[in-house]
Amino acid sequence: MPRGNRTVTKFILLGFTTDPVMQLVLFAAFLIMYVLTVAGNATLIVLIFYTPKILAICISNDKSISFAGCLAQFFFSAGLDYTECYLLAAMAYDRYVAISKPLLYSQAMSIKLGVFLVIASYLGGFINSSIITKKTFSFDFCNDNVIDDFFCDLLPLVKLACGRKEGYQALMYFLLSSNVITPIALILASYLFIIATILRIHSTQGRLKAFSTCSSHLVSVTLYYGSILYIYSRPQTSYSLDTDKIVSTFYTVVFPMLNPLIYSLRNKDVKGALNKLFK
Repeated sequence: MPRGNRTVTKFILLGFTTDPVMQLVLFAAFLIMYVLTVAGNATLIVLIFYTPKILAICISNDKSISFAGCLAQFFFSAGLDYTECYLLAAMAYDRYVAISKPLLYSQAMSIKLGVFLVIASYLGGFINSSIITKKTFSFDFCNDNVIDDFFCDLLPLVKLACGRKEGYQALMYFLLSSNVITPIALILASYLFIIATILRIHSTQGRLKAFSTCSSHLVSVTLYYGSILYIYSRPQTSYSLDTDKIVSTFYTVVFPMLNPLIYSLRNKDVKGALNKLFK
């Protein structure tokens, strides 16, 4: 597309490579990951039905996405990412109640409270997504339209935007604080209480059992928040889209595939059902 002072109506996703063989390899790898994700998360079936863009750009010559499609992808991706941050914090509270107040668990973590935490997580996630989406797509994209990534992500889009970007960095830090730093602080507070409770348990077996209850959640928290903080908490001068592309692949593709394994295989009922199935 020739450069000039024109309004961009679509973007070009470069993906990972232009090598046809590697495109097929990547297509197969991502396809397997998405199939495994669907197996553990039935809610993603609808997304697979409409073919995620990451699969399309791996094998198709048409790597374009419409402006409206890019906006929608950005909005839902950010909303679900922010929601995951809140849900992980809610799960930390659940682990705290289960270990610190096991006799009161059914009352402290009632179904009503669980439903409220889920609704509040989704509401908070998509409210914040609305804010960042409105701000990001209010910029003019008047020259280049090639996104050096496999989906419409924040940093590549901001890099393409032209015009004044005053206040945008402050908004990013605010969203990072409200959606990542605050949930992390709540999670750390919950685990401080959990550790204090575990240290009061006299038997080694009891301590191991209590720690085992939290291990799955700790793995998810470390992987998910670690990748997000790596990408979005660094100064602009240290951004590397090639590195960020790889890291974002983990929290958008790999971690959703691993979550069912991380959580389900720690559940006795799931283990029992799998044993019956294979027998």
